Order: sequence, then structure tokens, then C-alpha cells
Amino acid sequence: MMFDQILGLPAHPLIIHAAVILIPLLAVGSVVYGAVPRVRPSIGWAVVLLAIAAPAAAFAAKESGEAFFDGMFAGGLPEGALGARITEHQSYANPLLLSAVGLGVSSLLLVYSARKLGRITTVVLTVVTVLLALAAGFYVLRAGHTGATAVWAR
Repeated sequence: MMFDQILGLPAHPLIIHAAVILIPLLAVGSVVYGAVPRVRPSIGWAVVLLAIAAPAAAFAAKESGEAFFDGMFAGGLPEGALGARITEHQSYANPLLLSAVGLGVSSLLLVYSARKLGRITTVVLTVVTVLLALAAGFYVLRAGHTGATAVWAR
């Protein structure tokens, strides 16, 4: 499997760090880009790169999580508290991916709008981007917290 291992180690614990870093960076960068016009020339390139990399990291985290689960629990979900913690953690995968993709798309549109379209379109896209940044930030925090809890809680 492509997302199963990296150099013999489970890929998921390694890959998630990219999502945990890149998604909040995109959230902050795109909100600043939309809200502070004077910094746009300085950070536009970073917002564009993050708008591509952050959703890709979210996708890789989700796919590696599924591969990790299949490798660890081929017989099915464990019973009890561990199973409940894993189920909760898994429940954030799709919302996180969708919010990261939405944020990436809105960020790219925002950069394009600020350069080529009018002020009204840019303001509307800034509001949409702020909302998606909040959603992506929420889901990355919840996914990260529940994943850590699944691993480290006793």
C-alpha cells in the first residue's frame, strides 16, 4: 500500500504532522491575506503553495490512517474505550479533508480575486475563507486531540 509505511515505520504517525502544521498555516495565511491588503504582495505565493499542500497533507493523513487501522486491526474495531476513541478519531477524517479542500479552493480564489477581480468579490471570498479557516482549524484540532487520546489515554 502507498500510505502504509515509510522506511519500515507506520506512515500515519509521520504524515499527520504535515497536516497538523500545513492546515493551520494555510488558515492563518489566507485569513491574513484577505484581511490585510498591504501584505498580499508578500504572502500571496505562500498562500498559493499552502492551498495546494495543506489539502494534499489532509488527504495523505486520511489515507495513511485507513492503512494504519487496517494493519493494526484487521480483525475489526477493538471493543471498549479504545474502540470508542478510535471511532471518534475516525469521525473527523472526512470533515477535516473536506474543510481543508474547501479552504484550499477558497484561498486560491481569494488570491486570484485580489489580483484580477473587484473589491466586493474579494471581500466575499475573504468572509468565506475565514469561515472555512475556522472549520479546518476546528477539525484539525479535534482530529489531533482525539488521535492523541486514542494512543495515549489509559
